[in-house]
Amino acid sequence: MTSLAAPASYAQSSGPYAGMAGKWAGAGTVTLDDGSNERIRCRAVYDVAGPKMDMSLTCASDAYRFNLTANVVDQGGAIVGQWSETSRGITGSLQGRGGGGNFQVTAVTAGFNANIALKTAGNKQSVSIRADSQFRAANISLSK
Repeated sequence: MTSLAAPASYAQSSGPYAGMAGKWAGAGTVTLDDGSNERIRCRAVYDVAGPKMDMSLTCASDAYRFNLTANVVDQGGAIVGQWSETSRGITGSLQGRGGGGNFQVTAVTAGFNANIALKTAGNKQSVSIRADSQFRAANISLSK
């Protein structure tokens, strides 16, 4: 049993999603198209299996909420996959580059583009989203 657990643990610690698996929580700000900022509380869950990762990021303030999910695959440093924002019923594709828990990806669908930067260091993670829609930006700090 130990020999089966060791490779999975090693893949998690050194693979493209190193240190990301599990539940995270934190806070940040969201900027809307009118320039207003709101403080948000966020939860993230990352389910890592080798080159594949499923993630969910839910953030809410008193007046604003988003629920982003994604399924991605690492293809030698290139990240490809699908995303959805379930509270608004939109889906699209994700692509970008990264590894070691740090990624730069673009989320695209008709009428919406967003650049997402994700940086993981130990039990801390920062998520930065820049978009061209009603939702302009989010800056989020998470901890495990």
